[in-house]
Amino acid sequence: MPRHTAIGLVWVASACSGAGDGHPGTHGEGIVGTGPHLDPTETRSDSGGETGKSNTETGGDSDGTPTIKFDLGPIPDANTNCHAGADEAAFRYIWVANSGQGTISKINTDTLIEEGRYRVRPDSAGSPSRTSVNLSGDVAVASRLGGITKVHARTDDCQEHNGQVGIQTSSGPNDILDWGTEECVAWYTPMKVSSQRPVAWDQGDFDFSTCESHNAKVWTATATNGVVTVAKLNGDNGTIEAATVINGIVAAGYGPYGGAVDGNRDFWFMHRDSSPAPLVRVGADTLDYTVWPVPGSVKPYGFAIDPKGRPWIAGYQGGTARFDPASESWQINPDVTGVGMMSDGLGVMWIAHYPWTSEGVAALDTETMELIDFIAVPASLGKGVSVDFAGYVWLVDMTDSAFRIDPGTHDHVVYTGLTGPYTYSDMTGFGLASVLKPQG
Repeated sequence: MPRHTAIGLVWVASACSGAGDGHPGTHGEGIVGTGPHLDPTETRSDSGGETGKSNTETGGDSDGTPTIKFDLGPIPDANTNCHAGADEAAFRYIWVANSGQGTISKINTDTLIEEGRYRVRPDSAGSPSRTSVNLSGDVAVASRLGGITKVHARTDDCQEHNGQVGIQTSSGPNDILDWGTEECVAWYTPMKVSSQRPVAWDQGDFDFSTCESHNAKVWTATATNGVVTVAKLNGDNGTIEAATVINGIVAAGYGPYGGAVDGNRDFWFMHRDSSPAPLVRVGADTLDYTVWPVPGSVKPYGFAIDPKGRPWIAGYQGGTARFDPASESWQINPDVTGVGMMSDGLGVMWIAHYPWTSEGVAALDTETMELIDFIAVPASLGKGVSVDFAGYVWLVDMTDSAFRIDPGTHDHVVYTGLTGPYTYSDMTGFGLASVLKPQG
């Protein structure tokens, strides 16, 4: 069972997923290559309610506030006192894409109140799916039909650009402002692609003396006419700074599916269209890449990186797999299948269970890969899993609900105000914070 104890990770308060439709020890032969760097030609443009409904099922205080907290301590041996942790308001949110509505919801993880809902493209479409939260609390969301949008978590960071006095921004799900009026949408970068799913912030240049992150980048992987391309964007303004084609991989359908950044700021993603499916690591600075085949028995779906830098793949068939980059070897639990997944930083990988004949989240020990817990919840097609900074596990389904689960008691509360949600990436920023490590 998970333990609500101190966790050795730092997270910072900066001053400033497509609709879805082996054996342990298998060795992956790395295919190393450097794709041609592309001259990004896409243009970018600056963008220019009511409280959500919270239904208490079980657990938690009557006002919906958390009853447990992690004491977030510094990384062992790190020369830092960065532990603002759960008191930092920008990290009290889970960001969920409403795919059918073309919006993203900002839900307070303490109160379960939706405090803002934002359009992610000028056409209010695009089918947004994956979200990623950076070390300042801001979110980037990728749309399946192309484009990445950044939204600020703090109103103080939002910029005046619509000509009206003050900052105009959404207050909840029934207060969605027009494109160009909403001033907490920081930037939007259109991308002409046939499929765009993975999105992941990196840690930026993290200053442990000031507990601030600067120069953070946003990574994405796309498919167009069968070609897979990885791009790195400037996190401050959305400019595409570099891109590379991943040779030897053909995108015949969904294309790249899930992505995350490790402690070295390298970008990892997995791809579903070929068999065996490829796992790809792209170098943070050089954009050189290495490709390993996923064991053929595993049909990839969910993706995450644990605090030790090991990529995990949840298969909707064939089990759950963990890759060790040092030994280039795979370990598999063939009995646990699922979709979205996230590590809690305490040695547990939480996975949205699939098939949906049994709705809930499964817990695997990150070292032994043994099933150590299962928590059933009344979800409807549960897809996304995330962990918040208070230690709760979240399950987002495909109907209208986000469940906040206490891993210790198995109690849960649920927010039911979403519109066709579909997100199973780092919705809170906890995944990125858990792989942050000292530089030097």
